[in-house]
Amino acid sequence: MRPPAARRTGPMAVFEARYRADADPWGTLTEPYELEKRRRTLAACGPGPFASACELGAGLGALAAELAPRCGRLIALDAAPTAVAAAAERLAPFAHAEARLAVMPHDLPVDERFDLIVASEVLYYLDAAALAATAAWAARALVTGGRLVAVGWIGEAPDMPGDAEGVVAALARELRSVATQADPGYRIDVLERAA
Repeated sequence: MRPPAARRTGPMAVFEARYRADADPWGTLTEPYELEKRRRTLAACGPGPFASACELGAGLGALAAELAPRCGRLIALDAAPTAVAAAAERLAPFAHAEARLAVMPHDLPVDERFDLIVASEVLYYLDAAALAATAAWAARALVTGGRLVAVGWIGEAPDMPGDAEGVVAALARELRSVATQADPGYRIDVLERAA
């Protein structure tokens, strides 16, 4: 599925350009910071098993590939076609997992329910309206008791309209916060859909 041309601009175009210029622009496959963050994110997700999970901003699929064995079904979404292709290759050994091209909030799956949604270092790239719509989608998409794990870098960059605290505040308007873990340089928040 290819998003309409109007949505292939902005952050999607920027991320796609980064992936075309460097196969691993953030070092997600090799940097010690990224490896430790992924380990802690997986720990925050829990051991599973998860009937159905969705990762927002899956990038190259490194986290998705480690999450896949815990899931009955896994959808890894990203807005950059080059990243989606790499994630699809990484998820190829898992018949129950797929990578999809999606721009948040427009292309989020509306007819599927998840007991786990993961969003690592991606939601603060959304403007306020898109973030609110994505948070509302998560509240609808999660089953009762389902959890959303949000990871956010604690810092500022010119291409980020928001920050980690703003993301958590937006999510907390829709979901119940159950845990926060502060780590050097980032935070991990776990939120749930209440009954």
